[in-house]
Amino acid sequence: MPMATSAMRGPPGLASPGVTPVKSILKPSSVLGRRTASDADLDEANSATENPTKRRKVLFDEVKNVTYEVKGRTMEDVKREVRRALEDHMRGDDSQYDILKEMFGRDKHSDSAQDETEGGRAQELQGYVVALTSCITMLKDKNCNGLVKQILQSAWLGRDETYVKSFRHLLAALVSAHGSYLMPILGMLVEKFQDHKSSAWSVPDAPDITRELMRDRLHATVQYILQMFPAAVGVLENLIAHKFPFQDDDMPTHMAYIHNLLRLKDYVPSLEDEVLDLILDRVVKIDSQMQVDLEDTDDDITAAVMYALRDRPEHLTTWEDDENVDDSDTESVDSDDPEYDQDVARIKSVKSSVEKMDAVLDTLFSYHTPAFANPGSDEAFEAFTTLLREFDHLVLPTYKSRHTQFLIFHFAQRHERLTDAFCGQLIATAFQSNTPNVLKQAAAAYLASFVARGAHVPGTLVRTIFMLLLHHLEQYRKKYEPICRGPDLKRFHPYYSLLQATLYIFCFRWQDLVVSAPDTVDPEDPASYIGQELEWIGASKKDLSVQIFGKLNPLKVCAPVIVEEFSKLAHRLNFMYVYPLVESNKRIRLTQFLSSTYATGGALRDAGYDTQDESFHQLDPYFPFDPYQLPVSKRWLEDDYVHWKAIPGLNAEEEDEDDSSDDDEDDLDEEEIEDETATDSEGERD
Repeated sequence: MPMATSAMRGPPGLASPGVTPVKSILKPSSVLGRRTASDADLDEANSATENPTKRRKVLFDEVKNVTYEVKGRTMEDVKREVRRALEDHMRGDDSQYDILKEMFGRDKHSDSAQDETEGGRAQELQGYVVALTSCITMLKDKNCNGLVKQILQSAWLGRDETYVKSFRHLLAALVSAHGSYLMPILGMLVEKFQDHKSSAWSVPDAPDITRELMRDRLHATVQYILQMFPAAVGVLENLIAHKFPFQDDDMPTHMAYIHNLLRLKDYVPSLEDEVLDLILDRVVKIDSQMQVDLEDTDDDITAAVMYALRDRPEHLTTWEDDENVDDSDTESVDSDDPEYDQDVARIKSVKSSVEKMDAVLDTLFSYHTPAFANPGSDEAFEAFTTLLREFDHLVLPTYKSRHTQFLIFHFAQRHERLTDAFCGQLIATAFQSNTPNVLKQAAAAYLASFVARGAHVPGTLVRTIFMLLLHHLEQYRKKYEPICRGPDLKRFHPYYSLLQATLYIFCFRWQDLVVSAPDTVDPEDPASYIGQELEWIGASKKDLSVQIFGKLNPLKVCAPVIVEEFSKLAHRLNFMYVYPLVESNKRIRLTQFLSSTYATGGALRDAGYDTQDESFHQLDPYFPFDPYQLPVSKRWLEDDYVHWKAIPGLNAEEEDEDDSSDDDEDDLDEEEIEDETATDSEGERD
């Protein structure tokens, strides 16, 4: 069956049988080959994908009953041409089959000069889509994989609505004919979740299509496929994880994909948990990697990144707009370029990660907020249980997470019921005997940090948690002191991490621990408490004193910055005087108490550690709700956060010497914390 283009009209493509081409638009079939590698590209997918169970029979009456005229030929003529091309291909003659492939292959990239002569190209292409649908039983043969691949790569979302519907029916027909086409078809659709620039879906000879309309069409197609083949949901679940943008992809690409995932779960509710877990899992990975990058970056580069981010607008209507991204920051940098600047490249890389974190978390805050319109309702509690589950499985075990945890920090404070649920789960994790030590320590840090930093955490809960920690400290002390030779972080880590958490709460929420004060004390003026005789909750003074002055000597192991601040507060508030112990601890070397982990089982001194810095054997001052610094999304936390406030007169002796030095050098000064804790986490959890 010789198939050719029309000599009179001269358009490329298929034409009426019996007409001889004036000039072939393709290379001879002998050059193209009888079956190229592209024909077999879908074979791997064919063998890897199981057919959907009970595939529904698809009827395409609305396509079959439409009458087209394609460049003077009826729809029946085009169908015969397509069928003959496929039949010839099966017999080894690829000439017209290759014309079909070429037609879809150059569909998106046709130049304007050709378009002027083609005129009805869109209608012609649609005619072939309908004709291919009518020949679907032939396309299921694996020899036609090359043509199917070319069809899937063609531009279709940017064409008119009639073409999109015809193409949608063709996709469904392909899956119906052979289930192995399901994965490549869904893969093609999911890949388009990343598209955010019009150039990704526009067609040169078609009117411009907005991003919103493109996505309406894209999701209508996904939904149609899922309705026809319900078993496809399982394939889709795997694909959305596999097609997620790479970590070094730009921010608009990530945001386009995430917005499409959130839309997907609206019509596939069975994937809601998987979608939310996937997004948060990727956010945690970006977050933790960003912290590693910042720790490996010197202070000047970090300051440059933070300075660059200050120029971003506080509110953005969409994170996908091209004007929100500096193209110079997203361009690849060639390290062999003579003008390559390593510091500039690192600034761009870190800035890109920060922007992605900011964009994704801002979107997640916005997404979850409507569910908490009535925070005391069962609906809000159900939404919170999802956040709590994600936190427990994804965030809590990740030590380097720096910002992702603020989602639950924010929503846990919306209502007392939610606060109790969050604290209750942290307590259960921290003190259950079957919990791994690393999770126990992480849960204790989260509990202390939440109680200390949560502006809406009531004083009654602060007192309850503080006394609970003292109770468990006493249990640990009774367990460890009989085998203790001196402070040893490695052996008694759970005890020290819990004691440090207790000190941290005291430093931030000591006013909530005061149950009675003289009339001269003004609750609104922290400085008025200094030097007064205060009554503290329960036996907290005695109980904490027993821990601090005990054989385990926790002040030698806890982070010096926290010990220093506790010492100042405890002394000036007449709570406890620990300076003599702090001074004597300076003469103690922690290495002399290190335990051997070898088979001897004895508490032997390991001289190999003598040369290491003492800080290696002390706790990291890590508390996960240290100040949040992402420039746009921090707006969600404006009223949720207790910032560190220096107490006037607390350091009177230093202020007499140099009033300005404290602001610059005090490690717990609010500005210093905000600059450092957002970019640094000194050390790692042992």
